[in-house]
Amino acid sequence: MYEFAPPPVSADGFTVQDTEPIPEGGGGLRLALLMAGSCLPVLGAVLLAPVLPDLQERYRAVPGAAVLVPMILTIPAFTMALIAPLAGVVIDRLGRKHLLVVATALYALFGTAPLWLDSLRAIVASRVLLGAAEACIITCCTTLLGDYYSGRMRDRYLALQTVCATISATVFLILGGVLGDTDWRAPFQLYAVGLLLAPAMAAFVPKPGRNAAEDALLTAGPGPTSVLRPAGTCLLTVFGGIIFYAVPVETAYLMNGLGIQSSGLIGMVTAIASAATITGSVVFASMIGSPERRLSAIFMLCGVGFVVIGLAQNVAVLIIGAFFNCIGTGLLLPTLLTWATSGLKHANRGRGTGMWTASFFLGQFLCPLVVMALASATGGRATAVSTLGLTSAVVALGSLPLLRRRTRAQMETPA
Repeated sequence: MYEFAPPPVSADGFTVQDTEPIPEGGGGLRLALLMAGSCLPVLGAVLLAPVLPDLQERYRAVPGAAVLVPMILTIPAFTMALIAPLAGVVIDRLGRKHLLVVATALYALFGTAPLWLDSLRAIVASRVLLGAAEACIITCCTTLLGDYYSGRMRDRYLALQTVCATISATVFLILGGVLGDTDWRAPFQLYAVGLLLAPAMAAFVPKPGRNAAEDALLTAGPGPTSVLRPAGTCLLTVFGGIIFYAVPVETAYLMNGLGIQSSGLIGMVTAIASAATITGSVVFASMIGSPERRLSAIFMLCGVGFVVIGLAQNVAVLIIGAFFNCIGTGLLLPTLLTWATSGLKHANRGRGTGMWTASFFLGQFLCPLVVMALASATGGRATAVSTLGLTSAVVALGSLPLLRRRTRAQMETPA
């Protein structure tokens, strides 16, 4: 099990600034490639949503198609949750760059495999392998951001990672719908982008050096005495993954429940929610101080948004609830990520990032299952979303002791 050490803080309790200069040569291109790599797993999550009905029709005669076809969309996230911790171990032992380049090339191979595969089970198997490649890519990209940058700059770039992923999700969803109008196989062509990114990463993403000054500051702080802190972070991240994806997954169903069938209006509400997530991430990048101090308030904001959505009797109120909820989720994702990675040394940053990645994508995989279970127990999706909001409020209150202990440990760390 990897361990968290409290991040180095200044005398006023704020996280310290960068502990050593960051090389500027090729820095912009390097950052762009890491952001592009961070968007690749999003491609697998949203690209195929518009063509699932066509896939269902194409394989309707195959036994088990009702289960296997939706798995084409969801199984990569489950595989990422399983593989990311292993990817983190490999990263720490063998290095970040080589695994990133190889995984990006394999991403293109496995992602485009359905272009020539006819068997439904073979397509599902290729999606499992795609999820393994995605786990390596996102873990490598996030770990490299932690290697190259520190302090406020690292926090900003981790927030930018969320912004890029959210924008790309909207773009990929549109592209998937446009390409899907021609043929159900057409969206799989976009996975070939990995063939362009892999050689560029090999050429322009340098091997990171160890930030000795930051490691020394982390070592000077009081070390954890148990696995409770990383376990608590991972549990909160699983729940964070569930609430992060709840609005995108459930918006169409909730609007149908209000009697709205227009795909254009549903798309507009989804776009507003995406814009709110981006806004939340941008706001996070402008904040100062230790991000985790605000975590309970962020969970509470997400919960309030869920309750408003669940109680909505018209689309205007639903939009208000979705806006507040997604402002919260835009703040939540980079907050959880910076909390999980800020106390990691270079030697175990891959393992720590892998565990966080696994926790978040496990939450993504569980999201529709949790909502369906709550809907069955409470009598409908609207009440299920309200229940999720109340649970968020309970988590907000329950996380306060953990966050207080973390803040106390930071204040005791020598500046």
